[in-house]
Amino acid sequence: MRQPPHVSAPEAFDAPQIDTQTPVEEDSLYQVNLLTGRNPIREAIKTGRDMEKLMIAKGELSGSAREIVSLAKKAGILIQSVERSRLDQLARNHQGMIGFASAYQYATVEDILQTARDRGEDPFIIVLDQITDPHNLGAVIRTAACAGAHGVIVPLHRAVGLTPAAVKASAGAVEHIKVARVTNLNQTIKRLQKQGIWFYAAQTRGDDYRSVAFQGPCALVIGSEGEGVSQLTAATCDKQIHIPMQGELNSLNASVAAGILMYAVYSGRRPLV
Repeated sequence: MRQPPHVSAPEAFDAPQIDTQTPVEEDSLYQVNLLTGRNPIREAIKTGRDMEKLMIAKGELSGSAREIVSLAKKAGILIQSVERSRLDQLARNHQGMIGFASAYQYATVEDILQTARDRGEDPFIIVLDQITDPHNLGAVIRTAACAGAHGVIVPLHRAVGLTPAAVKASAGAVEHIKVARVTNLNQTIKRLQKQGIWFYAAQTRGDDYRSVAFQGPCALVIGSEGEGVSQLTAATCDKQIHIPMQGELNSLNASVAAGILMYAVYSGRRPLV
């Protein structure tokens, strides 16, 4: 089994913290997945329902609110602290917190690997880093299903998950490919590298993707159009690759870049006879 390259100091990771960086704007489709009131939110967490995040009113937590936040942290749910007026805009009688249920059930990374085993194929995984646009996520999921990928991995923090808008944009593809959400992307990459999977980070610099033979177990790591793959995540990957471009523009939409690279893998695995 191949050994992953040496990686510098690992990313520090503690229990989920209250997020103050991810934008809190919601699209209207989220309304159908709102959970309001402390009892419904508590029971949803206890029963293991997938949730995109929990928004809580700023201020000192007390009583049942403190208990619910503790349960949410243990469950790995993203927690955002917002002004009470923001909650007022979303729902009445929210009791200081609103939960956003996922529009579709998440799988696990092991589920993705099992899909590859069931098909008798080397794992082919799409990893998304800092993708915050639900339409990009939906488009990537759809292309991944068409290109024969076994699953898509998204991070919990600073990224969009299976919101109603993302599920809708996938045009039904979420029914045919597994999507896993992880709390620490870099640790997940390192764990999969130990299982023989090679990771290719899409960057503005690196090897021309056309010169790369995507053979054996592999994963494509795609970042957002604006931010790209984070520096630490790119350094954790085995190879950095780029898509050559002409003209004045130097980046592609994330879902378009992902599609080009996914079909490069597809072509390598299913060449014309």
